[in-house]
Amino acid sequence: MNENKKFSTNNMFLAFIAVLIVVGLVALTGFFLLSPPDDYVMGQAEATQVRVSGKLPGRIVAYYYGEGEKVKKGDTLVCIDTPEIQAKLRQAEAARAAAEAQSAKAIAGARTQEVSGAFELWQKAKAGLDFAQKSFRRMQNLYDKGVVSAQKRDEAEANYKAMEANEKAAKSQYDMAKAGARAEDKKAAAELLNQASGAVAEVESYIGETILLSPIDGEVSERFLQPGELAGSGAPIMHIVDLDDMWITFSLREDLLKNISIGTEIKAFIPALDNKAVRLKVFYMKDMGTYATWKATKSTGQYDSKTFEVRARPTEKIMNLRPGMSVIIRKKGNELL
Repeated sequence: MNENKKFSTNNMFLAFIAVLIVVGLVALTGFFLLSPPDDYVMGQAEATQVRVSGKLPGRIVAYYYGEGEKVKKGDTLVCIDTPEIQAKLRQAEAARAAAEAQSAKAIAGARTQEVSGAFELWQKAKAGLDFAQKSFRRMQNLYDKGVVSAQKRDEAEANYKAMEANEKAAKSQYDMAKAGARAEDKKAAAELLNQASGAVAEVESYIGETILLSPIDGEVSERFLQPGELAGSGAPIMHIVDLDDMWITFSLREDLLKNISIGTEIKAFIPALDNKAVRLKVFYMKDMGTYATWKATKSTGQYDSKTFEVRARPTEKIMNLRPGMSVIIRKKGNELL
């Protein structure tokens, strides 16, 4: 009887243990099945990119670097042919030469022959004035003695005054020829020369735009035109990417930002680099506006969660990281891991 009772007690204990084991297994299975799995937030590597374009329309003559090649700041990238600008340069140079001639003429004044001729005319007028003055004095003496009539004296006086005026006019013509152009004329000629020189400088600056140089150190990422094709004014011809200035851009809902701020470091990995683990430092956060994705926080839609653009730079230089590569952050629920 005691043995049967003992056996029954052992069976009940074993059954209790079995029930506990089953409950534990069910609970453990439920934990793993019901616990949300790790999720991922994907970002993309980006880099500073410079668009190379020209001020002038023209045809592509030649490229000096191909896509994927490294360039240094100041390297010649492309040559553009603009025959219209060459024609405008010749016109501007001709206008400047004409302005230089006019300015030189104004500064030099009248020619030597013109000055000499004006001087001779003045001397002739002086001689005529001297003769008319003597004649008038003789007539005046004769008139005072009653030898000649008043008509003769008046005629001599009129001739004297006419020759005096003629001498003054000849002297003025000589002085003007000797002095050259007026100060106003000289200044006007000089300003015309400055205007023509400015036009030449402007066209020469445009000619400098036919040779495009690299504005940064970087890599040629893309060429848009082939040699011989026409490039429009301001249209992109090629892109240069600066691989030393790279960052990662993420689009994060605001419910994931509670532990994210400027200066926060984030752990991530890069699938293209054999899941290389990296650390990123946040330097930019901005809402993406109404065009970005909004997501209801509850199925009833009590309020929406807005999306933010978050940019972070690697804390260390990452070899072989290229623009466009995916960078992944693990998250669990609303927590970034």
